[in-house]
Amino acid sequence: MTARAAAAHRRRFARLRAFDRRFDFDAWTSGRLAGVDEAGVGPLAGPVVAAAVILPPDFDCPELFDSKQLQPAARRRCELAVRRAALGLGVARVSPARIDRINILRAMLAAHRLALAKLPFVPGAILVDGKRAPRPPLGWEAVRLETVIGGDTRSLAIAAASVIAKETRDRIMRRLDRRYPEYGFARHKGYASRSHRALLLQYGLSPVHRRSFCGFLEVARQGALAFELEPAPPLR
Repeated sequence: MTARAAAAHRRRFARLRAFDRRFDFDAWTSGRLAGVDEAGVGPLAGPVVAAAVILPPDFDCPELFDSKQLQPAARRRCELAVRRAALGLGVARVSPARIDRINILRAMLAAHRLALAKLPFVPGAILVDGKRAPRPPLGWEAVRLETVIGGDTRSLAIAAASVIAKETRDRIMRRLDRRYPEYGFARHKGYASRSHRALLLQYGLSPVHRRSFCGFLEVARQGALAFELEPAPPLR
């Protein structure tokens, strides 16, 4: 990394830390500010995974940022730094079957709540990425909880949670790739890439696909059936 890039990372990191400090100074200085984010809302397959992270106020990892904007190697380095330093860490997943039952929004919020409940102590304040806040765990009703749109680019705690959630989910998808190698999960992580959609048309749904996300398969089947049933044009 060049000196110029390192300086830019350091400035970005300082902005993330300053956001958390301004949000709740007491919770931040006492190491009780939690950040929450998730990975896997949009894919056709696999779970949605959420993480809740509490960092010490002196945490230092200038590379840390929104997981979607980090290269895989940098993201892995950031995950390791967060896991080593975190004062509290909770990770939760909601399965594809449950996503189909309750819908993805409810599944995401359930994953947020489960991740928070896995923290080793009740935080003093909570920052959640996005527009919708989860219901707090039982007994946490008095804890300050606020949502932040684009929080993974604004809050250090949320950025840390985004990296943990993303790396955890990617590992899950690599394991699923070994179980269902025909779908290429290690490559596209379950997202609706062109190759993934083509493989779904070829092999159909696996047990880890979200059926409620894959309506295009039925549309494609109906189109193919209509084509087969369409009468041939008369010979001339």
